[in-house]
Amino acid sequence: QVQLVESGGGLVQPGRPLRLSCAASGFTFSAAAMSWFRQAPGKGRELVASISTGGSTNGPDSMKGRFTISRDNTKNTVYLQMNNLEPDDTAVYYCYARYGFGEYWGQGTQVTVSS
Repeated sequence: QVQLVESGGGLVQPGRPLRLSCAASGFTFSAAAMSWFRQAPGKGRELVASISTGGSTNGPDSMKGRFTISRDNTKNTVYLQMNNLEPDDTAVYYCYARYGFGEYWGQGTQVTVSS
């Protein structure tokens, strides 16, 4: 059974960093392309960053610079380092895996940026 479990969300002050983790199980993690998405209140889900099986990263230009995705295949975990957070970054952040012909989502972790 595929599972993606996000952690690391919470309340953070503007300008502060936060790192999210997504622990994967039930599939061959190293063979999966991984991504982080987010969904703000009243908005659609948007891509934050992606990382391929080979470690190449990609994402919207608006996210580059403050958001960095990485993976540790020895721990079956993908990370999202978020720096200099802004109130507009408030959203539920979701982990996503593409493995073979399957697509899988985590349950999401709430990130709230507020003073």
